[in-house]
Amino acid sequence: MNNGSSSSSGGTRETIVGNKYRIIRRIGGGSFGEIYLGINKSNGEEVAVKIESNKSRHPQLLYESKVYRILQGGIGIAHIKWFGVESDNSILVMDLLGPSLEDLFNFCSRRFSMKTVLMLADQMIGRIEFVHVKNFIHRDIKPDNFLMGIGRHCNKLFVIDFGLAKKFRDNRTRLHIAYREDKSLTGTARYASVNAHLGIEQSRRDDMESMGYVLMYFNMGKLPWQGMKASVFFLRLIFRRSFWSTVVKVNDSDKGRGWPMVIGSTHLPALELGQSIHQLKLVFWFFQAATKKQKYERITEKKMAYSVDQLCRNYPAEFSMYLSYCRGLRFDEAPDYMYLRQLFRILFRTMHYQYDYTFDWTSLKNKPNGASGSQQESTTNKKMINFNDDDS
Repeated sequence: MNNGSSSSSGGTRETIVGNKYRIIRRIGGGSFGEIYLGINKSNGEEVAVKIESNKSRHPQLLYESKVYRILQGGIGIAHIKWFGVESDNSILVMDLLGPSLEDLFNFCSRRFSMKTVLMLADQMIGRIEFVHVKNFIHRDIKPDNFLMGIGRHCNKLFVIDFGLAKKFRDNRTRLHIAYREDKSLTGTARYASVNAHLGIEQSRRDDMESMGYVLMYFNMGKLPWQGMKASVFFLRLIFRRSFWSTVVKVNDSDKGRGWPMVIGSTHLPALELGQSIHQLKLVFWFFQAATKKQKYERITEKKMAYSVDQLCRNYPAEFSMYLSYCRGLRFDEAPDYMYLRQLFRILFRTMHYQYDYTFDWTSLKNKPNGASGSQQESTTNKKMINFNDDDS
């Protein structure tokens, strides 16, 4: 890492950012940057340091820091300690948080009890409601973007990663953004709303629907449309010579150089070493984009084929009621957050649970052979949005 200022102490070279935060080690990262554990030199407080190169293809940390500033003071919103630009890097210093719900889900053998799901649902609705009250929609609701706190906040749920967040309403006029279609999918396909898949501009209803899929993911262990791949027919198509001859054009200077050399008779032509790097990039970019688009289409078809009742049929009716309500919201309609919270609160009481903050992972950690790793060792705080991750 080459960020901030460096100094030597006792022969050990250290990196300082913001003139007060010492970088300790990398704890996570993704396509938009890296996450480091840091320490405040003046008081020894541990922090998370999010670093993004200003040469990133789609820089977003500056924007994210501005969203965080607007959200400051909300319950379950990490406190921002410093943001700045040093050595061609944007740097965001924030509260260090614990593991993500995805990490905890894996720790609990990929199944949460109904009690844990309902306690999480109550906090998740509250976090999303606060973001909406501040006139933003998150647009990437998923287990990785909800983290538990540490220390005295270990039972508090935090929502993170606002790089894809969007303002849906003007602060002064309260005017809602316009309805639009033909939008590309923003967020994670696995949890995206049906309307988001169909290219409709996202609004508050989409965050709430995505949360419903997250809850069913926790109930089921796996959603029916998870793991969808491009079809075999499609993969065969894109590896045919006739298909690629329409995609990759040969420069005049390359003609007569044996283009294309064909491996077999119907497979992808081998590119000569003399071909341009640009053409190679085009081939791989097109392959990735085409297969991802086809995979998203299959996810959309499967998601639309599953009715809410079919998805939730083996679980309490409140989950079906939640998703049906969210899918029925108009584009600019404000969700009734209290109604949705009450759905799950009443179910919680009906099942005679105690709201004692004893989550599934709490019980496991208290067992003699439970996990002993510190929450700060989790790769989550701050897990970066990574479009190359498994997003199905």
